[in-house]
Amino acid sequence: MSLKVENVSLIFGDGNEQVRALDHVSMDLQHGQLMAVLGPSGAGKSSLLAVCGGLQTPSSGRIWIGETEITGVSRSALTRIRQQQVGFVFQQSNLLSSLTSIDQLLLLVHMRGKRPGKADRERAMSLLDEVGMSHRLDRRPSELSGGERQRVGIARAFMMNPSLLLVDEPTSMLDQQRGRQIVELLVRECHDHNVATLMVTHDQGILETADRVVDISDGQLGERT
Repeated sequence: MSLKVENVSLIFGDGNEQVRALDHVSMDLQHGQLMAVLGPSGAGKSSLLAVCGGLQTPSSGRIWIGETEITGVSRSALTRIRQQQVGFVFQQSNLLSSLTSIDQLLLLVHMRGKRPGKADRERAMSLLDEVGMSHRLDRRPSELSGGERQRVGIARAFMMNPSLLLVDEPTSMLDQQRGRQIVELLVRECHDHNVATLMVTHDQGILETADRVVDISDGQLGERT
């Protein structure tokens, strides 16, 4: 199992002003499986991603990534876990404007305190080729379309061999055709690299491609059968 969430709640505020962003959520996700979490704004999608990625500490409950429990560990330990085990695909790709496509991926090697070598560069080139961006290795984000930037973001997420991939609204900035291409690409990469993938979205068109679909409302999950 790559992700396990056990009875997790996330509460903001005090007393009568409390807002329960997540309400006793439990779920698990296997290697090579893509789960889509569907819900409107304010339903708890972003909160779920944040606690699963160690970006937010839950008010109660426990979370494991692989064999490692991430609840209750130190901030430095949590940072190491994210760097080593979690990949992120952001809504707007979050590429650095000064870096070329290949350097976006190699930056992750630098962030681990290593100097990128030949093997790192070959892996980056291979991943960019997988997502159809081998002809854009030396282009900066300003020279890429929205769909191309999202493809680079997906390649970057797989660069460090994560065991868990967290994806935030990957189609929201794209038209319907490009959005579907991005989702199909994510599913293929998830299966090919055997990476557990949790994707939050409000896009009903994703239902056909995900391995599992879960609805979220008022911080509670309900899986579709």
